Amino acid sequence: MTDYRLSDFDYALPPELIAQAPAVARSASRLLHVDGMRRRDLVFTDLPSLLAPGDLVVFNDTRVINARVYGEKATGGKVELLLERVTGADEAWAQVRASHPPRIGSTLTLTASARARVLAREDRFYQLQFEGTGPLLEWLERHGEIPLPPYLGRDAEPRDRERYQTIYAREPGAVAAPTAGLHFDDTILAAFEARGIARAFVTLHVGAGTFQPVVHEELARHRMHEEVYTLAPATVQAIEAARARGGRIIAVGTTTLRALESAARPDASLAAGTATTALFITPGYRFRVVDRLVTNFHLPRSTLLMLVSAFAGFAAIRAAYEHAIAARYRFFSYGDALLLEREDNAGFTD
Repeated sequence: MTDYRLSDFDYALPPELIAQAPAVARSASRLLHVDGMRRRDLVFTDLPSLLAPGDLVVFNDTRVINARVYGEKATGGKVELLLERVTGADEAWAQVRASHPPRIGSTLTLTASARARVLAREDRFYQLQFEGTGPLLEWLERHGEIPLPPYLGRDAEPRDRERYQTIYAREPGAVAAPTAGLHFDDTILAAFEARGIARAFVTLHVGAGTFQPVVHEELARHRMHEEVYTLAPATVQAIEAARARGGRIIAVGTTTLRALESAARPDASLAAGTATTALFITPGYRFRVVDRLVTNFHLPRSTLLMLVSAFAGFAAIRAAYEHAIAARYRFFSYGDALLLEREDNAGFTD
């Protein structure tokens, strides 16, 4: 971390390059292949041809919940809740937006006559106990809204309920989508199967803290938010089998990469189970598991831009982003994709 500062990860993005809506079809996006200082402008449907039989693609199967809820305080003041993490059948941690912060012990009145009692506060997050909802996840499905990223600057629309969700999402708990997975459709997955490319899954529930800005110029002062992940024994076995046959491990998204690297022991073996991670990856990090990364373009000065710079190389990412802006790629959640080669493997691809 000592070699880089926050300002090193800044760049100027024309606002019109922020994708405001999904592509017409999931896989109808562009793909920038970055291999060291080499770049190729492709389309996402080229991805299966860039992988080899025996490779293993690992996806994050978390499902985005309708985590945005509206209500009011006893005084009549309006509140907006953005759930960070559901911790029980009737409890969750949430960010609360209001003209004045709610007091500990106060009760918020929500949609459909439900209530939320404020139990505690830690920094920007409030611990809430819900009443009158029944099972909380089921109530959110009926009465909450999909929590689109703040940089989109718009309310969720009916199409977002489907398109801000991967086609393989199955474990509810995320409040932001693992957006690299939004490009995959049944045609891409069928092409993987036809080429003998294996698939496996992790679960990492993306929290609202993923949008937390880095405020310290010295990166070592930043503290990551914690996220819960699960690595199943079957996925550990799939990775071990891929390694044994000489296949490469391809992570779909930074969330998948963080889960795998968090579960890695010093000898690169993997520990199955459920745990939390606050892993902050910056240039100089030694990757133990992932060989290639499918990802989207990330915000300036963000921890995710630092992660991909660590993976593919700082100079390679800076040059790739400059190229993408000049070539008018679409950025962020609903934008285009990259396939990144790990820096210490650069030059060995197809």
